[in-house]
Amino acid sequence: MDEFATPLLSVREVNKQFGNGCDHCRVLTPDSLMKNFCPVCRTVYSCQNISFDLYPGEVLGIVGESGSGKSTLMRCLYFDQEVTSGEAYIRTYQDGSKNVFEESAQQKRYIRNHVLGKVYQNPLLGLRMNFSAIGNIAEKLIAAGSRHVGAMEERGMALLEHVNIPTYRMKEAPKNFSGGMQQRVQIAKALSNNPPILLLDEVTTGLDLSVQASVLDLIKQLQRELNISIIIVSHDLGVIRMLADRTMVMLDGKVVEQGLTDQILEDPQHPYTQQLVHSLV
Repeated sequence: MDEFATPLLSVREVNKQFGNGCDHCRVLTPDSLMKNFCPVCRTVYSCQNISFDLYPGEVLGIVGESGSGKSTLMRCLYFDQEVTSGEAYIRTYQDGSKNVFEESAQQKRYIRNHVLGKVYQNPLLGLRMNFSAIGNIAEKLIAAGSRHVGAMEERGMALLEHVNIPTYRMKEAPKNFSGGMQQRVQIAKALSNNPPILLLDEVTTGLDLSVQASVLDLIKQLQRELNISIIIVSHDLGVIRMLADRTMVMLDGKVVEQGLTDQILEDPQHPYTQQLVHSLV
């Protein structure tokens, strides 16, 4: 079987709701919710029956407006939040036989430290601002079982050089760095254990345009060199156009369209995607 024809990550019917639901919204119909919100019991249905596959070496873009559920989906995939229901299988973990959402807290920690890397929109969530840049990488390596100080220092320096952090600043704390440099340290930290899957959540939001471009170039270069699979979330179709092979469009907690990025940008089918694409032109 061609390994590139087999998904690296398979996600099936993921639901995430905030609130218990009520008789009005429990059977979801177009009339029961205002967008993804129940006006009766105030439950928010952030993700509704989300299913997709991610293939080896592929970049999957997830695009949608604020509140569409894309960042909630990323938090669920990285176990920052628990799903309400759903399944996810990772081929490099237990041969893809275990629903990772049902694994123990200890096993989820193992998956976070060995199989997944994540770069957050807000560097405060991904970095310890008072640790040195190289100390942040060492923290991730220690969590994955590394104990050899020399080897960790060597790995940390190589990664920081790779993301263009000058050697003389490696012992400096990220709180002294610019936003773009903080994101580059986060990328280095996320890649420290060679995870097969990298999750990028709005990584360029709030950065100056020139800095955005250099961070995106870096991601593109790393993806090519490491042949890593990436899920990138953005509300900016320009980012998705530059990086993603395939794109999934989310609106009000649901996937409204998915397909090859070129196809979606050139011939969008759903009215919301059409609106997004026309706003880019």
